[in-house]
Amino acid sequence: MRGEVAGAGSDDAELLRRAEVGNAWFTQGNVRTAMQSLGEGLRPEVLGEWRRRQGGAWVEDPLSVGAERRKRVGLVLAGNLAMVGWHDVLCVLMAGHEAVVKCSRDDAVLIPAAVAYWGSLLPEVRERVTWVEERLLAIDALVATGSGNTTRHFDYYFRHLPRLLRGSRTGVAVLDGQETDEELRALGQDVFLHFGLGCRSATKLFVPEDFDVQRLFAAWMDWAPMAAHNKYANNVDYHRAVWLLNGESLLENGLLLLKEDAGWVSPVGSVFYARYAEVDAVWETIAEAASGIQCLLMRAGNRPPRPLGVAVVDLGQGQFPQPWDYADGADTLEFLHGLHLAHA
Repeated sequence: MRGEVAGAGSDDAELLRRAEVGNAWFTQGNVRTAMQSLGEGLRPEVLGEWRRRQGGAWVEDPLSVGAERRKRVGLVLAGNLAMVGWHDVLCVLMAGHEAVVKCSRDDAVLIPAAVAYWGSLLPEVRERVTWVEERLLAIDALVATGSGNTTRHFDYYFRHLPRLLRGSRTGVAVLDGQETDEELRALGQDVFLHFGLGCRSATKLFVPEDFDVQRLFAAWMDWAPMAAHNKYANNVDYHRAVWLLNGESLLENGLLLLKEDAGWVSPVGSVFYARYAEVDAVWETIAEAASGIQCLLMRAGNRPPRPLGVAVVDLGQGQFPQPWDYADGADTLEFLHGLHLAHA
């Protein structure tokens, strides 16, 4: 995953090429970044911290869990980012269960390749993963990610099973005006990495009334080559045309559209922002919308005065979650451990 084995994983040029052919958003640079980040989460010291945090929900020897205790867990994986569903596959196997995996058509290359390599080292892994392309049948539980409508469908169709369902969320950045140029450059990773398609991508900014948003454009110039990506450029051109025809005000620099807007999820190639006079009003707004926010991005010295029901992350770290940073705040390992308890 980290590219430390020559010609394998993130060092496998042919694998990266096939992933990009299957999904033009999966540029080789973005795929390599995603795989290396996930690989960092497999270092012994990181796994040790994960174990410490999980307590009793950690299975010490997953491969020793007998067939009578194992459950067939159906996984419906998202495909908005490269290998975004890897964590679910990892959790199911680490919990001692069997994974019945339905990959997204947008990410049908990378996760099977990673599991195949893992299985070449541990044959038991191959035996505990089943790949399906159509309906999920003969499963004991479900973990799925999708849009609001898709989640409601899953909730009804699999109502007879234990299930962990996740919807669509986004990342929100709150600036206090004290950010250095380096911190604003770090925010650029939260905005541009993976083209802003992730649930942890910063699609909405809150800035002080007197904040000079031109500082953002200056700090993000390193991302200028992204404007040459065809799909990204088409999004920028389309939304620029629509908003200008509607007489709406925009700021732009050829790479990004900045639009003052009350919305939370901006289209690809744009970011919504809102100015505030009193930051307390921002905290109230975020607390009310917490169910749709995956993470709150802020500089290290800037934090909310109280918990808002949203994970707080340093600027630049939105796309690099730790294994225990569960999507939607739902502890996947705890859910899977509960299946063992139900059996007992």
